Amino acid sequence: MTPQQTSEMVLTKTITVPLSVEDAFRLYTEEIATWWPVSTHSVEKEDAETVVFEPGEGGRIYERTKSGDEHVWGIVLTWDPPNRIVQSWYPSRGEDTAQKVEIRFEPDGSRTRVELVHTGWETLGDRAAEVYRNYDTGWDYVLGKYGDAAVGA
Repeated sequence: MTPQQTSEMVLTKTITVPLSVEDAFRLYTEEIATWWPVSTHSVEKEDAETVVFEPGEGGRIYERTKSGDEHVWGIVLTWDPPNRIVQSWYPSRGEDTAQKVEIRFEPDGSRTRVELVHTGWETLGDRAAEVYRNYDTGWDYVLGKYGDAAVGA
């Protein structure tokens, strides 16, 4: 895969949840530990205990293990509550391979449309296509868990 091909790769996922924009944003950020599937979607898997989303630009998104170790997944680049978050994304990889994930929260009547756009695949070089395929299904699963939590909220 050439750099041009990877720079044009964009992974977009959407979900509509039965929450106000403010509540949808809060669930995704402040309450991430209540719905993120750490046992399957984390660095340490079964040893992961929780996920933390620090608010504000420069805030970290990270997992904490049962022994207290922390693995940074990304850094908040844009913090625009309750409308938008942009974050770097590099779980279990070096920061030099960081991609960008943008999450937008838009009103849809009494519900909220959440759109996730994952870009920056070129940082992964030859592994870009493989990792893209993994995230294509991975984000579906993660956002499904978010949607389940939103229904239960």
